[in-house]
Amino acid sequence: MNSSNILSVTTFVYGLSAFLYILSWVFKKQAPGKLALWTTVFGLAGNTAGIILRWIESYQLGIGHAPLSNLYESLVFFSWTIVVIYLFVEKKYKNRTIGAFVAPLAFFAIAYASLSPNISDRIQPLIPALKSNWLIAHVITCFIGYAAFAIAFGISWMYLLKKKDKEGKSQLLDRFPSANMLEELTHQMVMFGFLFLSVGIITGAVWANSAWGRYWGWDPKETWSLITWFVYATLLHAKMMRGWHGKRIAYLSIIGFAAVLFTYFGVNLLPGLHSYGAMGQ
Repeated sequence: MNSSNILSVTTFVYGLSAFLYILSWVFKKQAPGKLALWTTVFGLAGNTAGIILRWIESYQLGIGHAPLSNLYESLVFFSWTIVVIYLFVEKKYKNRTIGAFVAPLAFFAIAYASLSPNISDRIQPLIPALKSNWLIAHVITCFIGYAAFAIAFGISWMYLLKKKDKEGKSQLLDRFPSANMLEELTHQMVMFGFLFLSVGIITGAVWANSAWGRYWGWDPKETWSLITWFVYATLLHAKMMRGWHGKRIAYLSIIGFAAVLFTYFGVNLLPGLHSYGAMGQ
């Protein structure tokens, strides 16, 4: 069994995990929630094994680079980071309802990688200019940031639903954490993600200088990464310096993740050095 097969199986494991989290939330049953947790852990093991095996396979093919270079590999790693951070959140806050809003995101990312006919799972060599250890530092830090923003996105929707039910009449929402806890958790995830996105942009600039002889070139992906950074910087500034809270912070979190998605997917429709075709997809 090769890495692509393992990751294809992992896709369905994550899908089952998301289904069980939603089932536990909707029907208020503990058993599906416990099963969802262990299913997620099993999926993470498969995700990890797939990434490691793919790295080994690249060396066996004489290519030898970290599996972080194309759209398929980055989506697989995106799912991995979402799950790792989510499991930490679940362990800390002891609330599996959050999984109903986060686990589907990990599933959709890896499902798009595994099932889309437009994405190749072939291991391909990097162009010479991109053979740098800065690639690993840049991609890992960026995707840790993106994963934290994805979790903040899911929690922001939970917050908005919770606030909409002002009288507490909805039985679907009574297992949600308190609105204050959801708002604080969103803030923590955004701060965590913002730190790693900042480091990712810096390492990306160093990598760009090594690869193309310039730190910044206003490539579409560079530009949208900066826009994303400013959206989250605005959120943090508004909360800490202007006293913003509640729905405005939740909406900014959702807008920020929309910018993340456009940075990741939308700019690949535009020509640029950062499109995955240029990186060897």
